[in-house]
Amino acid sequence: MDFNPAPSSVMHIDLNSAFASIEQQANPFFRGKPLVVAAYDSPGGCILASSIEAKRLDIKTGMRVKEAKNIFPRTIVLEPDPDKYRFVHKSLKKLLSRYTNELYPKSIDEFVLHFDNFPDRQKNIFSIALEIKSRIKKEIGNHLTVSIGVAPNRFLAKTASNLKKPDGLEEINKNNFFKIYQKLSLKDLCGINVGNEKRLLSVGIKSVPDFYKADRLVLKAAFRSVLADYWFLRLRGWEVDKLDLKRKSFGNSYALPNSNGGIKELIPLLQKLIEKTAFRMRKAGFKAQGITVSVVYKDRSFWHKSKILKKAVFDSREIYQESLNLLYSSPHTKPVHTLAESCFFLTSYKSLQLDIFENIPKKKNLSNALDEINKKWGVFFITPARFILTKNEIKDRISFGGVREL
Repeated sequence: MDFNPAPSSVMHIDLNSAFASIEQQANPFFRGKPLVVAAYDSPGGCILASSIEAKRLDIKTGMRVKEAKNIFPRTIVLEPDPDKYRFVHKSLKKLLSRYTNELYPKSIDEFVLHFDNFPDRQKNIFSIALEIKSRIKKEIGNHLTVSIGVAPNRFLAKTASNLKKPDGLEEINKNNFFKIYQKLSLKDLCGINVGNEKRLLSVGIKSVPDFYKADRLVLKAAFRSVLADYWFLRLRGWEVDKLDLKRKSFGNSYALPNSNGGIKELIPLLQKLIEKTAFRMRKAGFKAQGITVSVVYKDRSFWHKSKILKKAVFDSREIYQESLNLLYSSPHTKPVHTLAESCFFLTSYKSLQLDIFENIPKKKNLSNALDEINKKWGVFFITPARFILTKNEIKDRISFGGVREL
């Protein structure tokens, strides 16, 4: 099969150094300076985003604050401000939706646009990309830059967006794809991690051109699954990734700065995590029939337990009580590194089954009223009294992938 001869119709947009750039946009004093957004402004805080200036000093996402300070002592450290990031995400989404009705937010800082069924006949896709770059600076923030890739499919559009950062605009098409492949390593391809690289090396595939030239039988020997066919088609510009996967779970986790062991320190934290999860879950229109609680200990041992409930629940108090029962069954004597919980087996929140023994509509109305207040005034504006014990722990956070309920 040859490379897809169709013109490029997919655009991948990536906001450069998203959280850090947004902070520099909000405060001009930070511009041109190495800046990181970290989970906590403490030596052990994990860096979530580095500004372009910090990246040039080799200060990377995933490092600890103390490592960044060792590289450049005057590195500016900020804790996340989710409201700013949500505002920019929504502004970008609104702007981009004017160009096509096939707009797919992939993360807080990434969008995919399809133009095959909704083309602007007056402009080619490259002209649209340049216009989008200009409008973002004029209408959202003059310090914000995006890298844009265009290609016949989603995978290659994302690959193209990574070719020239920051503020890049690149295309992969039938005329230049092989020349670009020659410049890439296997791990430059999104989805090829260390494990997949080893699989490819085991069948003699050492480079991206080798990967492209390999026939399906060789790829099946490497992947031993349908992934072989997916990669065969992706590298030839055919679309296999245009899937909208349904939400399967909601959850939150918290890394304890200090832990002495014992369940008492975990109970208020668990309740606060569940309040966040249940609020997000209801906001997205779901209830859940499955719950999980897990603990990672300081010694790196791991415990988790799940339960399938007799009926789907949406009320934070019910989810908390069931989760607390699970937590009590844990070996809770050791110091804890991370506490996590999640809700799964999701169904529509709108379809509630009436119960002889309790007033379900009343419970739903109460939950909705509390959610509206917290939505207007901020998460945890109205909270259980036990939250007093958590002080300012478990702050509002936002993940790069969590865009469904933004």
